[in-house]
Amino acid sequence: MTDFLASVYPWTKSLHVISVIAWMAGLFYLPRLFVYHTEKAGEAPVLPQTFEVMERRLLRAIMNPAMIATWVFGLALVFTPGIVDWGSAWPWVKAAGVGGMTWFHHWLGLRRKELLAGTCTVTSRGFRVMNELPTLLMILIVVSVIVKY
Repeated sequence: MTDFLASVYPWTKSLHVISVIAWMAGLFYLPRLFVYHTEKAGEAPVLPQTFEVMERRLLRAIMNPAMIATWVFGLALVFTPGIVDWGSAWPWVKAAGVGGMTWFHHWLGLRRKELLAGTCTVTSRGFRVMNELPTLLMILIVVSVIVKY
């Protein structure tokens, strides 16, 4: 199995990067939709319904598959011989960052359900602040992988 993983390494790495880009796009955009959703909640009923459709499609059609693909291709890279040096700090830092991204993804999914139910207590300002989290995690992950400290 490890010989196979080594032989398809460039493809695995390419697919991993593509899925990360798609996932990150969703992690950046969905909280911004929540900002607009919370700000327009009391206005014409068509606006919140439009946001609900956009949020559902983004989460289910783009973000969920991209997160799963990121994990699948990322784990394939982990098991590819010679790629990860577990004696270094960087793979642990990256793993923590990916765990944080995954937590944030699920946190957004829970907030979407609350917005649908009308029980969300996060303000538009709160969503703006939380929108910075994926950027910070991305910086942590990229620096750890590139610098490999």
